[in-house]
Amino acid sequence: MISLGQEVGALLRQQGLTLSLVESATGGLISHLITNVPGSSDYYQGSVTAYSNQAKISLVGVKEETIKKYGAVSPQVAEEMARGGRRVLGADVCLADTGIAGPSGATAGKPVGLFYVGLSHKTGTYSQKHNFQGDREQNKHSAAEAALSWLKEYLVGLE
Repeated sequence: MISLGQEVGALLRQQGLTLSLVESATGGLISHLITNVPGSSDYYQGSVTAYSNQAKISLVGVKEETIKKYGAVSPQVAEEMARGGRRVLGADVCLADTGIAGPSGATAGKPVGLFYVGLSHKTGTYSQKHNFQGDREQNKHSAAEAALSWLKEYLVGLE
């Protein structure tokens, strides 16, 4: 069975595109799934695991005002992470995530399992909202899969 990482890798290779990642709540899991594919160095630029707000601000250029206004777990932050990661890692496409893996961290209006995925490419920067119902590990895996699935759909749409 072909993995999602392999499918994404094949699409990136076919289209001559490079990929970078900025991960927060997934903690490097998406990078792991991408680099499990032999030959991923052909298209994978690298990643930043920006877990703290300070790392999001200083490493990938998320605006402090954006975090203060919307919170770290927001579509705005996911988009700024993706845009910044594309710039600092010099990639054609950047995927980013921010979320609340659990079991704690929920706030009013932001439950455990809430994740935002950001995607940035020259055509634009977008975000997707997800609500997962698992434990911490399941939520991280679900978010990584959702991010890669969306990237796959996006790349297929470019063909």
